[in-house]
Amino acid sequence: MQLISPEKIFRGNNAWVESLTQIKKISKRPLVLGRSLSTKEIRHQIYKDLQDHHFHIITSNLQFDCCYEDLERIERIILKNNCDSIIAIGGGKVLDAGKFLADFLSIPAITIPLSASTCAGWTALSNIYSKDGQFIKDIELKSCPEILVLDHGFIKTAPKRTLASGIADALAKWYESSLTSSKVEDGLVQQAIQISRVLRDQLLINGESAYKSQSFQNVAWCNVVEGCSLTAGLIGGIGGEKCRTAAAHAIHNAITQIISSHKPLHGEIVGVGILLQLRLEETKNNNKLANQSIKQLMELMRKLDLPTTIADLGINVFENNNLQKIAEFTCRDKSEIHFLPFEINQQDIIETITKFEKQKIKIA
Repeated sequence: MQLISPEKIFRGNNAWVESLTQIKKISKRPLVLGRSLSTKEIRHQIYKDLQDHHFHIITSNLQFDCCYEDLERIERIILKNNCDSIIAIGGGKVLDAGKFLADFLSIPAITIPLSASTCAGWTALSNIYSKDGQFIKDIELKSCPEILVLDHGFIKTAPKRTLASGIADALAKWYESSLTSSKVEDGLVQQAIQISRVLRDQLLINGESAYKSQSFQNVAWCNVVEGCSLTAGLIGGIGGEKCRTAAAHAIHNAITQIISSHKPLHGEIVGVGILLQLRLEETKNNNKLANQSIKQLMELMRKLDLPTTIADLGINVFENNNLQKIAEFTCRDKSEIHFLPFEINQQDIIETITKFEKQKIKIA
């Protein structure tokens, strides 16, 4: 069985209001899950709308990330209150937690992204972290969410930084899947790769405009928001496990192992991972176009105020054995790095990151 998409998707300026009738068909007693203080006002609006439609609401917030400590605590709340669905409202960690719990308890999941920072509102996948934000593993779920609500009014309130992060994360769909799955003969996988190419082109063309003018009247903003939140999810749905992540996400997962007070966003780390993956392609797989791709990406990333080195993420790889830790985790058994069509070892990672961080590689 292939899990391609949520059962119902509401998108646009009035998506939340339009979704209420459908949500009421599958839930009367939802657990409403959130986290960030910055989204409290929107969550309060959603609570009020649910109350006005006669839902019996139970609320809970993540204290950390999508981690086992939070998941176990919230599971007890759901069971104690006999909740019949989970409405997850927020960023990727909240959406992943809501999906995981709904899947585990066999109740419907309704996802309401409050930024375009990831495609987590769409996918049948949850990433599990430690309570300190260190990546542990990803878990495939039995289904995508029953309902996804992408309300442009909610997304518009998110910080610009989250949109830039979402653009970087969505760009990785092309750079990773085209490398790992280009020789797969499955037609749907090939179609997914081509959709990721179209998405990449759209983000390269419209990303700066969307970032600088977050407005309903800006067609570029609407297209980029939906590209990061919906199209990126569709690519994974159509491509399935054969349309895999590769070095960019493997390096992301490794970098999260380094505890930092800076707390970079998921896509910010992935963006740096794309640059490093391209450098690995050039040096280890003789990709003569990789350097040009790096220049093209760097130009956009600078316009979006995105980090372009690990140092920009607030991490010094040359202290506390950080470089070795990143290399070891990147190359561990079952890491996405091994989906690359060429061999990579820890020394390759150490040498590439060292040169990149010291800017011994000519980028422009």
